[in-house]
Amino acid sequence: MLMRGRFLLLLLLLPAALRAAVLPEERADALYHSYDGGGVQVNGPSILLRKGIGDSVSASANYYVDAISSASIDVVTTASPYEEKRTETSVGVDYLHADTIMSLNYTRSSENDYEARTAAFGISQELFGNMMTVSMGYAQGNDVVGKRGDASFSEDVKRQQYKLGLSQILTRNLLLNLGFETVTDEGYLNNPYRSVRYRDASSARGYSYEPEKYPRTRTSNAAAVRLIYHLPIRASLHGEYRLFDDSWGITASHMQIGYTHGWRDRWIFDLKYRVYTQTKADFYADLFPYSQSQNFYGRDKEISTFSSQTFGLGVSYDFLRNWRLIKRASFSLKYDYILFDYQDFRDLRDSSSPVGEEPLYNFSANVMQLYFSMWY
Repeated sequence: MLMRGRFLLLLLLLPAALRAAVLPEERADALYHSYDGGGVQVNGPSILLRKGIGDSVSASANYYVDAISSASIDVVTTASPYEEKRTETSVGVDYLHADTIMSLNYTRSSENDYEARTAAFGISQELFGNMMTVSMGYAQGNDVVGKRGDASFSEDVKRQQYKLGLSQILTRNLLLNLGFETVTDEGYLNNPYRSVRYRDASSARGYSYEPEKYPRTRTSNAAAVRLIYHLPIRASLHGEYRLFDDSWGITASHMQIGYTHGWRDRWIFDLKYRVYTQTKADFYADLFPYSQSQNFYGRDKEISTFSSQTFGLGVSYDFLRNWRLIKRASFSLKYDYILFDYQDFRDLRDSSSPVGEEPLYNFSANVMQLYFSMWY
């Protein structure tokens, strides 16, 4: 009982792969999410249902909607603001045999100019008396890229993802999780609406635009380590570090620290701070010297050199327990404030500066998740 009590709060933070080989609990979740920053607003609902079938099978279904309104810096400088809707549906099944869980998932995402289909398989195995978990996974995606206003435009993207994980209980107070992932992409990998700018003496503003051009292949690797340490006050500290690199020359690192505190049996509070840094792709530039100056060229700020900081907090409250068919019901709210700082992407809305010397771009974003969960 003492060991169980000490780990209870920690287990709330861990992915399923780190826990003993048991199927996910039967539950229903209703989520409302919202993002507002940099001229982009995204919001919508999500519904998740999970149901057990006998003692060895668990099935799940999810419906997710994004309503997008975009007047981002890219849009207002080279195009017109737009609105669109993205819907995503997914189904999954988990099968438990002894200390092994096998999972199958299928996801379909649809918007007016993009269709995505992804199938995924995963397996996890408990070892050494459930003190260690080894997991692996594979996913394959097939996307179709379209373009608003051009019915003849259609390009394919094929994606493959390979994942390995190792989870270990080091001591009764310390838990470790390691992960490695490789992703390969092939096909049309750039955005059909984005353009690059290049110096043009014949233009009154000193530069002109042309469509961007990306390589048609990309391989990326990511590794992560996460530690969770239990404190003797029904609380825990957790830290995470991730590294990323890809064949486009982008390298990135991510560091996060957090604190979780349980209060009066029904409340859980979370605090976190995250730092992210990234270098630019080999073919990125804010301003190219002339048209088609190299084989590949892009000006998407997401492949530029930038950093971000995230300040997050969350609260969860169990407001119902053991009522009729409901084992437990909770209400949760999470909020993140994110600061983005770009080192080589310039704000072209300022036309008073010389070409190539415009102010560097930065913005802040507010992210909120509000959800209701019920276990039955």
